Amino acid sequence: MKNHRILGLSWPLYAVLFVILVVAIWLGVLPQGLIGAFLFLLIIGELLNLVGNVVPIVNTYLGGGAIVAIFGGAALVYFNLIPEEVITLTDNFMKGGDGKMGFLDFYIAALITGSILGMDRDLLIKAAIRYLPAILGGLVVALVLVGLVGPLFGFSFGEAIAYIGVPIMGGGMGAGAVPIAQVFEGALGIPADQIMSRLVPAVALGNALAIVAGGLLNRLGQKKPELTGNGQIMRSQSDEFVDKKQDVVLGAKEYGTGLVIAVAFFTLGSIIAKLLKNVGVDIHPYAWMIIAVALVKGIDVLPEKITNACAGWYGFIAGNFTPLLLLGIGISYTSLADIINAFSIQYLILVAIVILGAMIGSGLVGHFVGFYPIEAAITAGLCMANMGGTGDVAVLTAADRMELMPFAQISSRLGGAFIILLASLLVPLFF
Repeated sequence: MKNHRILGLSWPLYAVLFVILVVAIWLGVLPQGLIGAFLFLLIIGELLNLVGNVVPIVNTYLGGGAIVAIFGGAALVYFNLIPEEVITLTDNFMKGGDGKMGFLDFYIAALITGSILGMDRDLLIKAAIRYLPAILGGLVVALVLVGLVGPLFGFSFGEAIAYIGVPIMGGGMGAGAVPIAQVFEGALGIPADQIMSRLVPAVALGNALAIVAGGLLNRLGQKKPELTGNGQIMRSQSDEFVDKKQDVVLGAKEYGTGLVIAVAFFTLGSIIAKLLKNVGVDIHPYAWMIIAVALVKGIDVLPEKITNACAGWYGFIAGNFTPLLLLGIGISYTSLADIINAFSIQYLILVAIVILGAMIGSGLVGHFVGFYPIEAAITAGLCMANMGGTGDVAVLTAADRMELMPFAQISSRLGGAFIILLASLLVPLFF
């Protein structure tokens, strides 16, 4: 590790910053708000990320820096290695506190806007049409497989699907497990909190295995290059629909342009979600944001200098703040206790079956509709099986394919909404 720099700093300079952080925490004077959160998450997140990227086995098969940053953060909380004030500071930074938007939303807004506006327009249109079948392929194979294997481990066909398959494929906690539990409560008459206790372990373990699987698929792509586009989702015999990326040198003003466009699109998604919720259509603002950005790109109304600014801002955010975000996900969104309590070989096998089915179904269907199998398996498969926006960031980081964020968000948001609808149909059939 002595040959690596961290945060662009030599190890002695990094050590000085580390000591400043530790002393501030020890004395209880770590600044609250953005300053303290950035200092803590950058210094510790970058260190954990570097460890994961240089340790053998971990860096090639287990997701590398992403898995170490996330589960390192979860371990800091589980083993009480950081004070409660630092946990609260991180929670407020990541989630916003009191229902407000936090850094996670800021990060995802930059990635969605920049990655969609930075795509080739023809590629976007052609890929979007073929994406839903890939999602459905992964969903069907995952649920059928776990239903068939479930009876071997004491679950009925319906129980394996309802309590393991559906929550894993449901888009996380807030947008998945919580509404799914409410659907079950209304249909079965069982209190939602009792149902949640059965759903949460599946969601947590599924998210963990999806991150590991992202790293494994990246490794598979290195071994079998014919299966991957290395972040390019469309497979074509010509380069007509290849996303032609080019490095654009941006100044301070252009970064400001990218920032304001990203947060404006996020706000537009929130406006649309609020208006439609009033008439009974309840879909997450991320979904409307994706649709709005895609429409703007599709009709080609923004000048190239604006789309370049958004793509550059996305690159800046992803390049500088991803380890910070992953550590925050580990501290604020990942419960090591839930994962440990649910762990058993039988349960782990069933969760792995769901993840495997999602990858196989999405990869196969994706291949037949013109996608690279690995990119389809990552976005339409694993990003359906992880914990929503936080899981998308972790899986794509482990797979080294952050440019696929728009497709990942379609899986998490629109796919998650479809799962809730599916759950309401399946419960009366199986129970």
